[in-house]
Amino acid sequence: MKIHIEVDCTPEEARRFFGLPDVAPMQEVIMKDLQKRLAEAIAAADSGKLLEQWMPLGLKGIEQWQEFWTRLAAAAGAGGERGGGEGAGRAGGKKKG
Repeated sequence: MKIHIEVDCTPEEARRFFGLPDVAPMQEVIMKDLQKRLAEAIAAADSGKLLEQWMPLGLKGIEQWQEFWTRLAAAAGAGGERGGGEGAGRAGGKKKG
């Protein structure tokens, strides 16, 4: 046996029925404050300062990042040149003659 009950009410009516608090006034205050802060931050935004925050080391940080990837690529290339040498026998144990 199935019983189907349909309740036609607004979200506010349902909230009151279940005894939940009305948080709309609090949300409005918080949203106004967030909008004010965001507008102030955008107005005071300086692209130079923003870049300094994102990349504290500036060009030196970019150079270090490039050097890291260059070394990583070189290490990967040096490992790949060995081919079937030293690393090949490790996966399956000792080589059988």
